[in-house]
Amino acid sequence: MCTARPNWLSLSLTFFQKNQCHKVPVSLYNILSLNKKEMTVRVEPMVTVAEITEYLVPKGYTLAVTLEIGDATLGGLAMGVGMTTHSHKAGLYQEGITAYDVVLGDGSLVRATATENEDLFRALPWSHGSLGFLVALELKLVKVKPYVKLNYVPVKGMADYCEMIRMVSGALDKDYPAPDYVEATIFSKQEAVIMTGEYTDCVTDDDKRKVNHITRWYKPWFYKHVESFLKKGKAQELIPLREYLLRHNRAIFWVVEDMIPFGNNPIFRFFFGWLLPPKPAFLKFTTTPGIRAMTFTKQVFQDIVLPMTELEKQIEINEKLFDAYPILVYPCRVYDHGPNSGQLRPPRPDQMVPGAKWGMFNDLGVYGVPGPVKRKEPFDAVKAMRAMEKFTRDVGGYSFLYADIFMDFKEFNQMFDLTLYEKVRKKYSASDAFPHLYDKVKPEIDVFKVGKEYINPL
Repeated sequence: MCTARPNWLSLSLTFFQKNQCHKVPVSLYNILSLNKKEMTVRVEPMVTVAEITEYLVPKGYTLAVTLEIGDATLGGLAMGVGMTTHSHKAGLYQEGITAYDVVLGDGSLVRATATENEDLFRALPWSHGSLGFLVALELKLVKVKPYVKLNYVPVKGMADYCEMIRMVSGALDKDYPAPDYVEATIFSKQEAVIMTGEYTDCVTDDDKRKVNHITRWYKPWFYKHVESFLKKGKAQELIPLREYLLRHNRAIFWVVEDMIPFGNNPIFRFFFGWLLPPKPAFLKFTTTPGIRAMTFTKQVFQDIVLPMTELEKQIEINEKLFDAYPILVYPCRVYDHGPNSGQLRPPRPDQMVPGAKWGMFNDLGVYGVPGPVKRKEPFDAVKAMRAMEKFTRDVGGYSFLYADIFMDFKEFNQMFDLTLYEKVRKKYSASDAFPHLYDKVKPEIDVFKVGKEYINPL
């Protein structure tokens, strides 16, 4: 079985073969309740990030982990994974979930929490709908103020910006007073802008002069705005909280630039900026097999969870394999919940922050057209991605599974720990009812065959 939701509505890059399954309608779009005492919100799975931020922020709350793409659904993130610039404090999206309501393969409805059906609770993250149908979930809230005071700090030199990211995120000292938000955009091997943000009010005239409504249609795309500080130097702005949370939505980070090269032109922004971003669902709906093949062979869309102890090596291997900039770095705690705690293997001892129950990892976001493709040089996407996946396995990292993977099942098992997952599939009637996780996330096309066909320059 699988949900009847069309593939093109999913933010995943793959097209799972739903015609091989019995499709079950799951149309659940409501915000159910807000529990201010417990600091949780109960929602149905199809509620989007745009909807939950519109609901929560005026009330003085936000989710502990809020993705930047408005069309992402809270249920999709729960069954997959999410990370944001508060994750150096909150961890991955799954750490902010307190309960799941799931319909199992035998038709029964169960509730999974840290103390009730706890094995299912631990296995649901990263399961991608392969254990049951999610019908509701409860998420932790964070009390917030209406603005984020955002500091932009340009840094030259890879060693310097890597060390600063580790320092401000708390990767070097668990007791470091880390800001509410930390992120970095790396524009070249030697240049980055590090951003730190704190919740704040906007009271004084000086505060009001610093307000920047970054998501208005005529404003520069956020990453272009960030890039300007490489020349301007350090600066500080006040950004309305919801605008900060959705700051990458208009340009889908920087992916839109490859689709609409003139999209950040001031004239285009002023007259047509309101048309952006193009709906991911529309882009996927209009994807033909030929476009799909070229998408993964001529572009790269990857979010990878990697230990921050290896940050310099991450940047080096990105340049070697893809030569794609900018790249995104979000620091994130990965907790050690012990053995059999889900698909994520616990951080290795040398990756743990001294005295803490977590290691500091980061999302390495690599999006766009690789340098060799731009230069019309041969580019073997399969070879490059398999090398990246091997690096990820070697250092104890994890690939986000919304993107194309190039691992066989044995390699997939090396990256992820499926011990608990396989037990849960049997115990909760999923084995004969739902596709296996690997079958849900592997590409629907023969990546090796297509990869060979598209190695030559454009």
